[in-house]
Amino acid sequence: MTHTRRRFLAAAGAAALTPGQALSAAASRPGSPFGTGALRPAPTPTPNPLRILVLGGTGFIGPHQVRYAMYRGHEVTIFNRGRTNPGLFPGVEALVGDRDGQLDALRGRTWDAVIDNSGYVPRHVRDSVELLRDSVGRYLFTSTGSVYSFDQDEITEDGVLLPIEDPDSEDVNRYYGPLKILCENAVTDGFKERGTVLRLHVVAGPGDTTDRYTYWPVRIDRGGEIIAPGSQHTPVQYIDVRDLAEFMILCLERDIGGTYNTAGPALDPTSMAEFLYGVRAITSTPLSFTWIDEQFLADREARFQLWYPPTEGPIRALSRVRSHKAVAAGLRFRPLAETALDTLDWFNSLPEERRNAFELNLERDRQILEEWKAR
Repeated sequence: MTHTRRRFLAAAGAAALTPGQALSAAASRPGSPFGTGALRPAPTPTPNPLRILVLGGTGFIGPHQVRYAMYRGHEVTIFNRGRTNPGLFPGVEALVGDRDGQLDALRGRTWDAVIDNSGYVPRHVRDSVELLRDSVGRYLFTSTGSVYSFDQDEITEDGVLLPIEDPDSEDVNRYYGPLKILCENAVTDGFKERGTVLRLHVVAGPGDTTDRYTYWPVRIDRGGEIIAPGSQHTPVQYIDVRDLAEFMILCLERDIGGTYNTAGPALDPTSMAEFLYGVRAITSTPLSFTWIDEQFLADREARFQLWYPPTEGPIRALSRVRSHKAVAAGLRFRPLAETALDTLDWFNSLPEERRNAFELNLERDRQILEEWKAR
């Protein structure tokens, strides 16, 4: 047993839980971000465990990173404000602070790598880069596909980025993509070849609060006549949060640098038909799909999650993100049905109030179906 592993077990023991028990306890809580079926056999521990700092760690992506890193035998420290899911991982060192000028808990410490999940404002990222540059080996920054202009035929890592209209602004709601570009620059300028940037697309799976992906497993499991929007060939893209987390840890373990797109659910394009019928496979609820063309839905201002109609206009690349570079570096995608089933299981474990508030637009769809058949 390594010195790192012994220290981790000692910390966990102080909380009266082994790492496995801590993970089981976290995953068994109602509404756990891991879902009810997410406790898979533990991965083989790495022979070279790392000390990993996670800036964030308790939102959506972070818990999956922490969980997988623990299974691999790494020693994890999380740093956040202590407001979201405090105590999610008993036995994991939790440092309390704030990206906005309250980084004292990180001073005088060293780690092998850091994952920055919570960097949105360039000033905050520059501060953490400056503080950690000489005390951390690799800096992995969680960025976004929103840095790109979607007015291109497809998106690769060297695609056209958005212009920086106001480099001094910290208005994340208005300049989300451009500010992320400046955050990326802070990492690559400060850490050079020791910097890693992952540009995320839609992230799906247990724990997601945006409902972008979750809509489809829940709607299809509800059954009945379901609108299948637009063309069967329209591309659909997302990545399972666990595939993303595993690739992030892999980048740290293999000391992989550079910039990578991380969009799935497969290397080759996945069509809307493949997606819907793939999700259909997880339920025995009686249902049928009715395909309704794009213009008919557009005339009624009907939008559907993950559906971005193919056009020749300025957003034509929205679901044409290429992740060949990341796949070559080790990114892997799990089966489509596995993501759908685990997401549905997680959703069904949520409190009834949350499930009842989920918007399926059933009445809207009923009216559209009636109009479509009467045309």
